[in-house]
Parts: sequence; C-alpha cells; structure tokens
Amino acid sequence: MTPCSSLEVKTMDVSIFCKLVLAVYIFTFLIGLPSNLLAFYTFLVKVRQTPTPIDVLLLNLTISDIFLLIFLPFKMVEATSDSKWTLPAFLCPLTSFFFYSSIYTSSLFLMAVSIERYLGVAFPIKYKLRRRPVYAVAASVIFWVVSCAHCSIVYIVQYHVRTPNETVQLNETPHCYENFTQEQLQILLPVRLELFLVLFCLPFTVTVFCYVNFVRILVALPNIPARKKQRAVGLAVATLFTFVVCFAPYNLSHVVGFVQNQSPTWRVYALLPSTLNTAFDPAIFYFSSTAVQRTFANCLASLRCKLRATVTWCSLPCLTRCGEGERKVEVPSRDETEGTTCGLP
Repeated sequence: MTPCSSLEVKTMDVSIFCKLVLAVYIFTFLIGLPSNLLAFYTFLVKVRQTPTPIDVLLLNLTISDIFLLIFLPFKMVEATSDSKWTLPAFLCPLTSFFFYSSIYTSSLFLMAVSIERYLGVAFPIKYKLRRRPVYAVAASVIFWVVSCAHCSIVYIVQYHVRTPNETVQLNETPHCYENFTQEQLQILLPVRLELFLVLFCLPFTVTVFCYVNFVRILVALPNIPARKKQRAVGLAVATLFTFVVCFAPYNLSHVVGFVQNQSPTWRVYALLPSTLNTAFDPAIFYFSSTAVQRTFANCLASLRCKLRATVTWCSLPCLTRCGEGERKVEVPSRDETEGTTCGLP
C-alpha cells in the first residue's frame, strides 16, 4: 500500500495529495535524521562504556528509526512521481519491508522501555540485583526477529502469491505494493489483523499499564525531586502520544480492512502519522536519558554560539562602512569573533 495512490484517492487530486505526502516526508527526514543520528552516537558511546538495559533498548529504537529514514528518500521519489514507482523494481518490496518493520519494531521497543522504567520504581531492590544488559540484548534480538518475520509478508504477497502471468508483469506495474488480487487479500488481511493484535494492541496495553503505575508510584514518593517527576510525566506522555497519534490510525485500518475484506481507502492518510514517529521519538530519548539531554543541550548551545558568531562576523563590515566618515576599522577574523562571543579557545 503506497501512501498516495491514484486508484484509492478518488475524491481529491492525486498530485495535490502527493505534495502533502512529500511535505510530511521532507519534514520527517529533516527533523528525524539529525536528531536520531545524534541520539545514536550518544547511546553508542554509553553502551560501549557503561552499558545499561535502557541504553541498549534506546539504541535499538534509534537504529529502527534510522532504517526508516534511510529508505524514506525512495518514498519521496515515489511521491514526486504521483505515486508511480519509477525506481528499480527490487527496491519496492525492500523499501516497504523496512518501512513497515520500523513501525512495529518501534512499538515493541517502546513497550520494553516502559517495562524497564516500571520495574525500576515498583521493585527497585529486586530489579537492581537482577538487572543485566544481556537481557535487553536478548529482548532486542527477539523484537527484531518478530517484527521482520511479520513484515516479510511484503515479499510473500509481492512475489509468491501471484499467478505466473502476474509475476511476469510485476516489473511493468507503475505502482508499488498495491492492486492486490483476491487470493493475495486472503493472506494479507489476516496477517494485518495479527499485526494489529500482536504488534500494536499488546505493546500498547503493556505500555499504558507500566506508565500509569510508573507515574503514580514516582509522584507518591516524597524524596524524589520535582524535576525527575516532570521527566517521568513527560516520558509517559510522549510515549502514549506516539502510540495514539502515530500508530493507532494505521493499525485500526487493519481491523476495518479485515471486516470489509478489502483495504480501506483512508489507509493512505493513516500511514502518514506513522512516518512522523521517527521525528517524535527523540522527545522520548530526551526524557529517558540524561546523557541525551546533555548532548542535545551542548549541540544547541554550540549551534547558537556559531550562529551568533556568524551574524556578528557578517555584520561588522557593514558597521565599519556606516561609521562616521567611513573610517577604516580593523575587522577581527571569524575565529577571533567566535572566541570572543562564545568563549571558545
């Protein structure tokens, strides 16, 4: 199912809708890629130095987002071509596979983060004694296998559930992963329903339970600083927002499609918020890790200083020309300006 399709979007101009899709993709790519790469570097350094279960889980969540962002430019090309797949045919199932796998892998790792947080406050002593990074590594492997195994349906439907004539015409189709036959839908729709139950409902239910109790216990403790309590609330809100806004609409379309025995036309709209997940996940990283907070703060401070130094350096020649009698004033170099403005050596 492509996010914009001339066969499904019948009530509005395809080119206009694809421009909207392209705008969402560009926004997601520009916001999600740098923030996720920054978080990836932070977690990678922490895991190599002093690994903890939460860092292992967040590192895998970042990798999942980066996979989607890497293949997002292919979807941009599709959107600029009014949903026609003009790239090599083998990239169609490959892009769809990583696109959908990232969505469900993210939901599993968000669930794991909520479990880790809940156990840490509900059973602090017992959990601390049994807390091992290797458990998080094992859970990560299981999550990747489960998610990728389910999303391999992309290849099964695209290549194996076809008649010989359909397989020959596969490379000639102008669209990617759509126009399913009734035989394909008989396999695809039950798998989508299983995706809804196993990879959305189960993680969402566990996440709600863990974060409601996590916040309740943490707020009730008298010796916890207010800032830490605010971080806990922020983490819970950001995670639940991701599930409800980003994942729920697309997964609900699986249920509707199973009942109607066809793909609902509004699936194309529901898929867009799922893409935005990669831009919202850095907020979860921020509330989950003090290391990410420091990294983001240092990065923003550095950018602010460089921007201020650049503006000052560029404005000095103008100020010298506007001086009385246009007297020549020695303009400091850019390096000197940066050192003066930001206190850099």
